[in-house]
Amino acid sequence: MPKPIPISDPANLLLVQFAKWPEKGRVKTRLAAQLGEKGALNAHIQLTMAVLRELVRSGCPVRFLWDRPLTTPPASAAPIEVAIARESVQQGIQQGRDLGARMANALRDGLAEGYGKAIIVGSDCPSVDASYLAQAESALTQSDVVLGPSDDGGFVLIGATRTATGMLDGIEWGTDRALAQTVEQLKIVGLSVVTLEPRWDVDELADWERFRQERTL
Repeated sequence: MPKPIPISDPANLLLVQFAKWPEKGRVKTRLAAQLGEKGALNAHIQLTMAVLRELVRSGCPVRFLWDRPLTTPPASAAPIEVAIARESVQQGIQQGRDLGARMANALRDGLAEGYGKAIIVGSDCPSVDASYLAQAESALTQSDVVLGPSDDGGFVLIGATRTATGMLDGIEWGTDRALAQTVEQLKIVGLSVVTLEPRWDVDELADWERFRQERTL
């Protein structure tokens, strides 16, 4: 097996994890048909923790952003919040009217704080490991934006060294057109973009079974 490519400058790369609060009936709804709402909730928690562990393992600064503010977080969020505190990960809330705006704002804010590169990873994307993050970081030396495609037509990560107004506007999120529309929109606003080799995320039961199997290897 080839040696993983190291991240060249971990301190200069901000990793941002996007996550939904773990609430029964609101997360991994496609899995609920087979696993039930409680099973889907447990799957969401396990996936979120797995992604967080991988991002922390990279050695880069990590920021964890929930999808919306809650006065009282659900009790099921406790294991995730304990891990966030244990790893000294900064916790916050995504800002923006829709997913595109929230991602654009998170990238913009990270770069404005002085990081040279920022990458967002979703909490259902356990295939994003340190080697893949290093590939994304390397791609950002040649392009404004990097996308890690998913097998279903979306993407498992997005990273940037530069942002632009409207860069993620008008995308049909959750469809098999999301990646292609994102690439086109980035070009429209004047940003260069490169795509990596596809990775998988967890939406369907087969994805969940793959995650469970690979965890035991």
